[in-house]
Amino acid sequence: MDTTQDRERTAPGALAAFTRFALCGGGVGLAAGFAVTALAGPLPWLLANALVTVASTLLATELHARFTFGTGGRATWRQHTQSAGSAAAGYAVTCLAVLALQWLVASPGAALTQVVYLSASALTGVARFAVLRLVVFARNRSRAAVTARTPWPAALARSSSPADPAALCRAA
Repeated sequence: MDTTQDRERTAPGALAAFTRFALCGGGVGLAAGFAVTALAGPLPWLLANALVTVASTLLATELHARFTFGTGGRATWRQHTQSAGSAAAGYAVTCLAVLALQWLVASPGAALTQVVYLSASALTGVARFAVLRLVVFARNRSRAAVTARTPWPAALARSSSPADPAALCRAA
């Protein structure tokens, strides 16, 4: 039975969601950084980053749907599509950061490239958290939040006539 308390428990607050986001997204981001570095040898860096961005976005969106934002289930195609939009912005920022590094430094080493890539990823990660929390997964949170703010069942709140005593006892 899906009760208000169950929904409240699955919709974490901002701090808990950000902590989960940092753990899930950060773990995927670190793995993505190593994957981009590994693929950048045989492939052009922009292509390697694009492939890793697609794979890591799919994985991270699933993790965020299941754990970070408390939906408890798989991400929908709509959520994947919206998440991909924020990931595309992150892809652009990481590409620009690494291209700027390559423009400024004649032949940057893998370690410096990794630092620049991960720094740009961290900055875009904060922006992605806001987009995912406020837009992509907001619909799931908003129902629980509205229900949680209402101290009595919605049916009683909408009723203009007095409620019967049995309904009031169940509500208490």
